[in-house]
Amino acid sequence: MIEFRSVTKTFPDGTRAVDDFSLVIPARQTTVLVGSSGSGKTTLLRMINRMVEPTSGAVEIDGESVLDGDPVALRRRIGYVMQNSGLMPHFTVIDNVATVLRLNGVTRSEAHTRARELLDTVGLAQTLADRYPSQLSGGQQQRVGVARGLAADPNILLMDEPFGAVDPIVRTELQQELLRLQRELGKTVVFVTHDIDEALLLGDRIVILDKAARIVQQGTPDEILAAPADEFVAAFIGADRGRRALHLKQTPHGTVVVDADGRAQGTLVQSPADLLDAHPPRAADGVANDGSVQDAPPLLTADEGD
Repeated sequence: MIEFRSVTKTFPDGTRAVDDFSLVIPARQTTVLVGSSGSGKTTLLRMINRMVEPTSGAVEIDGESVLDGDPVALRRRIGYVMQNSGLMPHFTVIDNVATVLRLNGVTRSEAHTRARELLDTVGLAQTLADRYPSQLSGGQQQRVGVARGLAADPNILLMDEPFGAVDPIVRTELQQELLRLQRELGKTVVFVTHDIDEALLLGDRIVILDKAARIVQQGTPDEILAAPADEFVAAFIGADRGRRALHLKQTPHGTVVVDADGRAQGTLVQSPADLLDAHPPRAADGVANDGSVQDAPPLLTADEGD
């Protein structure tokens, strides 16, 4: 668990980036800090690994202040993924991934073995291990950055707008990859973004910030969408423009979901439970009158000829 208690950060030029901020970040969940530029979200993130120190207040991990120990040792046990991957250009992929392990005293052979495992974990081919960052696509570089962040098997993974510099298609792929990794690994992820759609997709909990890290609303995606706390939140998530007010529309090709302006947003997919509710099975369908299942045909079948 990560806890901020009455944290304030004032920079030497007098800028107050964070003002009396308090928050508990639960373990083994993804908490997204979302806000516009100047909301203090990156400053908060960097206080966790002590790249920025608070002017006042306390930042604690599992009840221990981050200020009590060696800052270098702290950073080596916390994963960190940044926007432009931050890879060392003169290191190969495998050496980039193995960097923290080598700094922690792991032998080169052991570090490389772990690094190769992580390439598989983040969906990168082993043939990329000996390439340099300049020989990779933007999406591949970000995957290497995620692998490096996971190399020391940290409990905490900090992600500072990690997918902001790639194209939309690659960004979608990386977001889905992060969801898969989190299901498998269950890390405490603190994710910073200015994109509310990304926050709603990735976050177990979302914290919406205004200037100086003032918390406007926090909660699950469902809670925030269903009940925006005020006009600021409604505008931020697009509810004031009807962006979140979706409706069903019949078209010659079927039913689609549209927004308040009639623009198509997707299609409605029925779950097997919905289909059962809409079409209760009969004995002739393979379900006996007593509710037991006989050799029933599947509810959904492939097109004939497949």
